[in-house]
Amino acid sequence: MLCVNSSTYTSFSGVYTLCVTKERTRERHKSPRSKDGRGSEKSVTIQAPTGEPLLANDSTRTEEVQDDNWGETTTAITGTSEHSISQEDIARISKDMEDSVGLDCKRYLGLTIASFLGLLVFLTPIAFILLPPILWRDELEPCGTICEGLFISVAFKLLILLIGTWALFFRKRRADMPRVFVFRALLLVLIFLFVVSYWLFYGVRILDSRDRNYQGIVQYAVSLVDALLFIHYLAIVLLELRQLQPMFTLQVVRSTDGESRFYSLGHLSIQRAALVVLENYYKDFTISNPNLLTASKFRAAKHMAGLKVYNVDGPSNNATGQSRAMIAAAARRRDSSHNELYYEEAEHERRVKKRKARLVVAVEEAFIHIQRLQAEEQQKAPGEVMDPREAAQAIFPSMARALQKYLRTTRQQHYHSMESILQHLAFCITNGMTPKAFLERYLSAGPTVQYDKDRWLSTQWRLVSDEAVTNGLRDGIVFILKCLDFSLVVNVKKIPFIVLSEEFIDPKSHKFVLRLQSETSV
Repeated sequence: MLCVNSSTYTSFSGVYTLCVTKERTRERHKSPRSKDGRGSEKSVTIQAPTGEPLLANDSTRTEEVQDDNWGETTTAITGTSEHSISQEDIARISKDMEDSVGLDCKRYLGLTIASFLGLLVFLTPIAFILLPPILWRDELEPCGTICEGLFISVAFKLLILLIGTWALFFRKRRADMPRVFVFRALLLVLIFLFVVSYWLFYGVRILDSRDRNYQGIVQYAVSLVDALLFIHYLAIVLLELRQLQPMFTLQVVRSTDGESRFYSLGHLSIQRAALVVLENYYKDFTISNPNLLTASKFRAAKHMAGLKVYNVDGPSNNATGQSRAMIAAAARRRDSSHNELYYEEAEHERRVKKRKARLVVAVEEAFIHIQRLQAEEQQKAPGEVMDPREAAQAIFPSMARALQKYLRTTRQQHYHSMESILQHLAFCITNGMTPKAFLERYLSAGPTVQYDKDRWLSTQWRLVSDEAVTNGLRDGIVFILKCLDFSLVVNVKKIPFIVLSEEFIDPKSHKFVLRLQSETSV
């Protein structure tokens, strides 16, 4: 069954997947309807979970679903379905399928090239040393102790090079870039040309002529290893040290609510700067809540819906008069709209404060009950002690209704499922946290990484820029990072050049003399 909108709903007896195909309503009916859905404008699919129940086992559980008003309730219930999917999921899946093939090919191609060059680099010095004894062993001049010392030098240098290469290049990929990393590609090309040139010289001057000076051949291999170490130092400078000094200030603004942050970066390309911005976005920005933006849209639609134009002169007049009447009426209503906005916000703040107070009291009472349970458990046998999960399930119903109403009032109910609340409550009980520490996650919006990944993680971002994404940052560049629901607008400003001057203050200028007259009373 294909559902237009889907969301996860919870109840105190289990978790259910709810899919609504048309408009929602808050009216609730416990009696199921027939599968054809006649007499109703919507159809609902509820799928019971097959895993472990969230609360204590209930043997008397029936097919009737208890409505806890966790999200938006519906009016009709039809048959069950094993699979449900939303329109947003369809768009995301189709986009991922289109882009996955190209990304996988690019990722594996780069990994293959890097692995081939790595093997070529580490096997080349060994091959330079081993090939002469294998091909013309009897013709080589004896080397003795000098060659043995060079063998030890090559072995330790290759070990250092291996460890440095592993630390610098063999890292888990943080993201898939739209373009190649220019400096990394240049280093790979440089290493390839360098090794090929060494092989050509080795083939022409040593293999063809069957050089008998084995000590010179070993020193030739040592020089190759030394040059590879210097290239590794160059890679550290280009890939790590060059970007450490801040040179630019990036202002990141979220398009939906205007929340902004500032970051200082060094010499980076646009695509790498975008990656740094996204990494900081998930920990610095509060989570984007599109439900908070629906109030203004609903208010504007309500004002326009209240305007009606009647044509009293008949159909002979054109639409110009109607449009003028609409504009005049909208202007008159706009004069009083600020009063409506003021009273709506005041009423909303009053409701939030009221439900926040109820929530704080309910949570404090629940934690007091936990302390009482812990005191009773100290007198029980070790096998009868309740674990934190069971304790969270025991006290959660006492605070669930107050928490549910507060989350719905602040429009946060879709970010907190029942399972996540139980896990957070069990975590607070395990670590001995206070009720205030438990409520901090729900009383104020936190950073994006605080919430479940399935709720916020975007699999793909789009980078929109007038400049090539491989170009470096410079003053005045603006690029946009887009995802499904919003976008991040990034404005690049160069850090100004600061001139500091020194001003010398004579130490004697701070000294003064206090002179008192003889007749002055002390």
